[in-house]
Amino acid sequence: MTAMDLKLIKIISDHYWIKRDKTVDKISFKGRTFFNKFEKIQEPLTQAVINKHLKKEITVAHSLINKFNKVENIVFDYNGRDPDRFYHKAQLLLREEGFINFTAYDSKTPGHLHLYIHKGHTTLSEAVQLGKLLSMKLAQKTPKQWRMFPNDDMPPEYNILILPYEVFAKERGASWSKHM
Repeated sequence: MTAMDLKLIKIISDHYWIKRDKTVDKISFKGRTFFNKFEKIQEPLTQAVINKHLKKEITVAHSLINKFNKVENIVFDYNGRDPDRFYHKAQLLLREEGFINFTAYDSKTPGHLHLYIHKGHTTLSEAVQLGKLLSMKLAQKTPKQWRMFPNDDMPPEYNILILPYEVFAKERGASWSKHM
């Protein structure tokens, strides 16, 4: 994977998260307790850190929500058994809904995907609503085997995703849309 492939998802790079072997902190949120194994590092996410992650020396995650409560991407975290089928169904839904820029990345576990929908500067509440809507529409066509990010069911410290390892598929622009 190249640095350009990661630039497609507009990662928030003023800080990053590193996975530790032990619990870093305990978070109470909406009557639930979360045990966080990711430590927030208040340094810029550099190419050297990304390279260590890609070599699987460390596990690095990035935030989806910036300090102004804005979101650049809405993400499907697919953990099912058939990523090709999921991507095909999601691709058709996203095109139908008018989204033309999205990228699917392989995650650490084989067969699991992170599908980034590039929305641009969106408020957190709007991103959560849109994510729930897209998830609901996709659940009508295929069994639900994913989580949506960002979401308001988890604390902001849990609205992070591990950096992807490989590009699964990407769609940019709309060469096909001129025929619709």
